[in-house]
Amino acid sequence: MNLPTNYNEKTMRTVKSTDPSALSYEEAFATTVRQVNEALEHYLSSDYFAELNGFGLFHGRDHRTVEGPTRLWESLRYSTLGGGKRIRPVLAIQVCLACGGRLEDVLPTACAIELVHAQSLIHDDLPCMDDDDLRRGQPTLHKAFEESTAVLAGDALLALAFGLVARETPQDGKVSAQALLQVIAEFSSVSSVQGLVNGQFVDIYYEGRSFGPDVLEYIHTYKTGALFTFSATAGARLAGAPTPLIEGLCAFGQKLGLAFQIVDDLLDIQSASEAMGKTVGKDLVQQKATYPAHFGVEASRSKVKELVEESEALLNRMQALYGQLDVRSLRILTDFICHRMH
Repeated sequence: MNLPTNYNEKTMRTVKSTDPSALSYEEAFATTVRQVNEALEHYLSSDYFAELNGFGLFHGRDHRTVEGPTRLWESLRYSTLGGGKRIRPVLAIQVCLACGGRLEDVLPTACAIELVHAQSLIHDDLPCMDDDDLRRGQPTLHKAFEESTAVLAGDALLALAFGLVARETPQDGKVSAQALLQVIAEFSSVSSVQGLVNGQFVDIYYEGRSFGPDVLEYIHTYKTGALFTFSATAGARLAGAPTPLIEGLCAFGQKLGLAFQIVDDLLDIQSASEAMGKTVGKDLVQQKATYPAHFGVEASRSKVKELVEESEALLNRMQALYGQLDVRSLRILTDFICHRMH
């Protein structure tokens, strides 16, 4: 794809000339979200599919007369392109830019993160998991297509994600081979037993069981926090950030992810399905391990504010240590997480 390297200039001019606290997520990151969506549209297009068929065992073969693959590709587009705020890829991009990196170096990984997030939602909604009929304001994939397609679409998105990082990250020397390999290795961890899969398993395991704060933190750290943490660290690695800064941004991502999930728990009991774009109230019905269920609403709200304050303090310390680090866009992201409660 031919992408402008200065795509974020308009956003950053707005941030520089405006009090960041006065900007909404949509105002601050409209350009970033559009660029992510355009890239996802390309990576999930029939043209790109045709390019992929030019490799390996499928080289030179014409599969246009076979209907199945087309329907599978449509299911990937349905789940990935059908809405969403793109918070995780936005986080990866903004961290990379804050560290002085380039859009073209981080965009493939940012899109891959969204593919894995879409995969996690597809599988989370399955009848054998959380059994949901609504996602992002439309029928879940297993309702719009069928259950077998949903399982296979999730499998395909997960595998495609790693290919994007490996194939599409520019090989012009700006991103070192070591950094790229580390990003791929960490991506594997957070997408499997050291992240999403582990968190989902423990989340289901504790349905209807007694649980304590350690279980809550474990589930949220792995099921939701892992992808937030990876988004932050991957963006920093792809920008060539020094190790201490990567570690600081890793802690920032962890806190942001935990705060995001607690707010999701609160919205599940306080919002309407129309506003959320998904079925609400299911955590209570399924006896999920959530912060409001254990601590109550007010204590959960206080925990979110505490995590946001800690996140902002981390940004302050990192900016003090690294004068070139521009954290204004990261402050807007942090503020957005907190204000989702209202």
